[in-house]
Amino acid sequence: MAASAQYSVTVRVELDARQEPLGKLTAQIAEAGGALQSVDLVPGAGPEGKRVREFTIDANSPEHWEQILHSIGSTRGARVLGFTDRTFEMHKKGKIEQHNKYPLKTRDDLSMAYTPGVARVCEYIAEDKTKAFDFTIKANTVAVVSDGSAVLGLGDIGPEAAMPVMEGKAMLFKEFAEVDAFPICLATNDPEEIIQTVKLLAPTFGGINLEDISAPRCFEIEERLKEELDIPVFHDDQHGTAVVVMAALFNSLKITGKPIESLRVLVLGTGAAGIACTKMMQESGITQIVGCDRLGAISTDRTDYADGSMSAIKKWFAENTNDQKLSGGPNEVIEGCDLFIGLSGPGLIEPQSLAKMNDDAIVFAMANPTPEVMPEEADPYVRIMATGRSDYPNQINNVLCFPGIFRGALDAGAPRITEEMKLAAARGIAEVVTDDDLAEDYIIPSVFNRDVAASVARAVVDEAKAAGLARFSEETGTFEVVADPSSDGAPA
Repeated sequence: MAASAQYSVTVRVELDARQEPLGKLTAQIAEAGGALQSVDLVPGAGPEGKRVREFTIDANSPEHWEQILHSIGSTRGARVLGFTDRTFEMHKKGKIEQHNKYPLKTRDDLSMAYTPGVARVCEYIAEDKTKAFDFTIKANTVAVVSDGSAVLGLGDIGPEAAMPVMEGKAMLFKEFAEVDAFPICLATNDPEEIIQTVKLLAPTFGGINLEDISAPRCFEIEERLKEELDIPVFHDDQHGTAVVVMAALFNSLKITGKPIESLRVLVLGTGAAGIACTKMMQESGITQIVGCDRLGAISTDRTDYADGSMSAIKKWFAENTNDQKLSGGPNEVIEGCDLFIGLSGPGLIEPQSLAKMNDDAIVFAMANPTPEVMPEEADPYVRIMATGRSDYPNQINNVLCFPGIFRGALDAGAPRITEEMKLAAARGIAEVVTDDDLAEDYIIPSVFNRDVAASVARAVVDEAKAAGLARFSEETGTFEVVADPSSDGAPA
């Protein structure tokens, strides 16, 4: 397994200053399989005749560290003083913190920020609660809410263990879209308790990002909150994935030249992301979709549909896809498909099965960390290949979506994120890849491309305005109540 930054370690080593074995040490580290990132001198740290240096090394596991430390320690003239796990060091005491926007250095500062001046603002908002968008953090703050029941690659690990993921999500919001986000992990798996808790918290926030909540509960929770709150609610595991998949598909079709309406698609994995991808593809005009779960192709001919044991969401899938009532596993029903979308588990697609797909096949194998089929195995059979991994071209990653989509929703003051906004976001991502740059190995921009969030936000704002859902007035610079076109003229 290749060395990775997730197993990065800083090793502090004392060296004999008269015969410093630096060259030999770097060779030893390389021979042990470590990837040396930097070597730094620690001034004044060693006793007379000694120097102390810090070696930053990427490894492939904690066990690999032991091999590297042994190699360093066995080098004559070198003594290991200690080492630091850089990933754990980054998480120590949390990865985010609060900062004040204005200084509190004088009596006047305190009088305006707190008592007595704050009372004037409180009374103003009390007369019209929508003014909270103009005079509190609500205008730019999103709650990242999870119960820790479906953390990617880890499963049901609970709220405390999910916090590092939610903190990371908050970092991404801030870094890529200047949205302030706060992690909220709840000690309950009960949908009703989650719904009521989020509703009670909602006055503080301008949007709710649901994260890592297991299916099928996540569907009910999102739908109820969308109906009962007047701020955007977005389950990123569903819709963030779907938006980025559609962005990758839009650009793939520019290369293959196939009309989107002609596509035949296999979706492997019908959890939250698989359902959302299917619905968005249908919204875009794709009608030939087959879904597979652990029992094979989903259809109304399946026994679990007939006897009523099929879950409600899979029942919807059976009734709205697979018109031909195909049966069998994914390696069978993939025949004649133009697009494969994998949201399941490692190695579930045999490379040779891809030969059954139509010419110019497109494969999005997004199981993490190991996809349904590895790119090097798929290469002889497909034209366009994408995964969820950062070490291969065409990484389909939700970070391309959620910062920008919330940035746009907040800027517009939209009460919700509609299907049309999601499709607009997908096109916003796709458009960042110019026609000159578009290629089989570059259908989706890098997660570090700073143009993405801005492009997505603009697309979302434009769509919100076109739909009559933009409640923020650019003319007055304030939040204004408007009629919601979907609710018979009631205020949004």
